[in-house]
Amino acid sequence: MGFREYRIGSIMFGVALSASMVITIYMPGLDISSVSSTETALEKQLTYGNNSGFDYGDMFLHGDDKPIKVILKKNPKTGAEMDEMAAYVFEPGTSFPSGLKHDNILGEDVQALSVDVGKMKDANVKDGGVFVVSTSVNAKGVETPYIEFATTTRGWTIAATLAAADQTILAGSGKTMFVREGCWWCHTLLPEQTQDWQSFGRPPVLGDFNGESPTTFGSDRKAPDLLHVGSRNSSREWQMMHFFNPRLVQPYSIMPRYDYLWGPKDAAGNDIDLNKWDEEFEAYRVGDRVYPPDVPEYAADSEIRYLIDFVLNLK
Repeated sequence: MGFREYRIGSIMFGVALSASMVITIYMPGLDISSVSSTETALEKQLTYGNNSGFDYGDMFLHGDDKPIKVILKKNPKTGAEMDEMAAYVFEPGTSFPSGLKHDNILGEDVQALSVDVGKMKDANVKDGGVFVVSTSVNAKGVETPYIEFATTTRGWTIAATLAAADQTILAGSGKTMFVREGCWWCHTLLPEQTQDWQSFGRPPVLGDFNGESPTTFGSDRKAPDLLHVGSRNSSREWQMMHFFNPRLVQPYSIMPRYDYLWGPKDAAGNDIDLNKWDEEFEAYRVGDRVYPPDVPEYAADSEIRYLIDFVLNLK
C-alpha cells in the first residue's frame, strides 16, 4: 500500500510540475513570439549585439565582440548637416544579435519592413556594416519601426560612419560589465506599474525585450531601478565618482567600489595609485583635508568606460 501511494504521489507531482511549466513557460512563449518588436527593442539589439552573458565570442566577459553605437550630426557619405540620430556599427566579424539572424524574433510586420525596405538581409557578419532604426508610416497613420542596413540603403561605410561620429558609445561592452560585475543583484531594470512611475519612469512593455539576451531584469531591488537612469542623471562626472567610491556621493552607500575597473593607467597614461588615493580619502573623511582626492580620468579602452557608457545610455 505504501509503495502504491508513493507511486501515485510521484505521478501527481510530475503532472503538476509539467502543468506549471506549460503555464509559466510555454503559454507565455506563445504570446511573446507573436509580439512585434518596439523601437526600444530594435535599438537594444543593435546597441548590445549578441548575447551579453557567457558566449564563446567573449568567454571571459571582457566586453569583446560588440557593436559600436555612434551619434551622428553629419551624413557620413556627403558630410552634410542632418538631424541628430544614432547609428550602430558592426565591424567585420562582430556577431549579429538574434533579430538579424533569425526570422521569428522581430515580429511579422517589423521583419517584413526590415527585409523589404531596410535590406537587412544584405548584411553579413564577415563584412559587417552600419545599421539604423527607421520608422514606416502606413496609410492609417500607424508607425512601425524597422531595422535599416544603412550600408546598402544609404551608402554609409564603417570607416566613414566612425569618422563622422559626434559621440561614440560602447554600451554593448558595458552591458557585459553590468552582467559580469553583478550589478543586477541589487539594481533592477524593470520599473513596476505602481508608484515606480513617479521615481523610475515608464515601465517597459513586452515588445521591448524581443531578441535581448539576457534581459537583466534583476533579482531583487536593494538599490534604485536603472532602466531610465540616464534620463534622471546624465552626469558622467557624477557616475565616475559613484563607481570609483560610492561614499564620495552617498556617505552611507552599501555599494562596493569599482575602482579596479579603471585599470592600471589613467587617460593620460599615468599610473593610478589606489593606495595613495585611499590615504587621501581617509584624511578627508576624518576632517584632515578640506576636499576629497580627485577621481582619475579613465582611459578610452577601460572597462569602467564601458560600464558608464551602458548606464548613461539607459534612457
